[in-house]
Amino acid sequence: MIEVRGLTKSFGKLKALVNVDISIEKGAIYGLLGPNGAGKTTLIKHLAGVYRQDAGTVAVDGQPVYENPAVKSFLVYIPDELYFFSQYSIEETARFYATLYPNWNWERYHLLKQVFSIDPQRRITRLSRGMQKQVAFWLGISTMPRVMLLDEPVDGLDPVMRKKVWNLVLQDVAERQTTVLVSSHNLRELEDVCDHVGILHNGSVLVERDLDDLKTDVHKLQLAFTGEVPADLLETGTLLHRQQSGSILQIIVKGDKDRILSEVRRAEPVILDILPLTLEEIFIYELGGRGYDIQSILI
Repeated sequence: MIEVRGLTKSFGKLKALVNVDISIEKGAIYGLLGPNGAGKTTLIKHLAGVYRQDAGTVAVDGQPVYENPAVKSFLVYIPDELYFFSQYSIEETARFYATLYPNWNWERYHLLKQVFSIDPQRRITRLSRGMQKQVAFWLGISTMPRVMLLDEPVDGLDPVMRKKVWNLVLQDVAERQTTVLVSSHNLRELEDVCDHVGILHNGSVLVERDLDDLKTDVHKLQLAFTGEVPADLLETGTLLHRQQSGSILQIIVKGDKDRILSEVRRAEPVILDILPLTLEEIFIYELGGRGYDIQSILI
């Protein structure tokens, strides 16, 4: 559904994206992760057809996006920083959207009034940031999109509304096979909805994997030994993090689970626990060693 190959973009001397490759299948929810300045919004704006790439290809449903009204007619982009015409009410903006999107659905628009409960005669720019974000979803979902590009989509929404918005998005994914790319710093929330993740770092793709596969490749172990920790405890796998508190050693290691456990058991620990690993921990320790190590700071 979405194919990006060799995407490169510079702004003057700044290389925002360097040879980026990503693939997103139809009906998938793809979580785009990365530290501030990694290039996430720049990538999304290429997918939305806002930016033209310096090199490489950006295609949605087999078609280039830039200056392609046919693709943009079934694609919705909800940015972090919203823009609406200053004098338009929700209803006036809905009528404007109806002229742009051939699949605009007035029945869905009126049904969503029950979800968002905002007077459609209110001028959008006079609403709070959170209410404007609700309007963006109200209008965006009413276009019957085949692709949704979401940049910090629920930032500013209260917990109840966040749940409502995600339920609407997930319903479209399940019933209409809508393809969703979402960028957010709320990794706990993404973990609940995404089936694929990509991690950007300095404009390049560091990791792109199915979320379940990613979790099966990284392991968090808690160990204790009667004496000193053996120096040759791990000779296989890649150690991403190590922390010792008293007699308890906690490690996060990447590699084949069975081989790692077999090697650790040979050291005869008195405690060996396999702990659940969160997407946030995977993100932090994948970036460890690239200037994002988590260290204790004494003041």
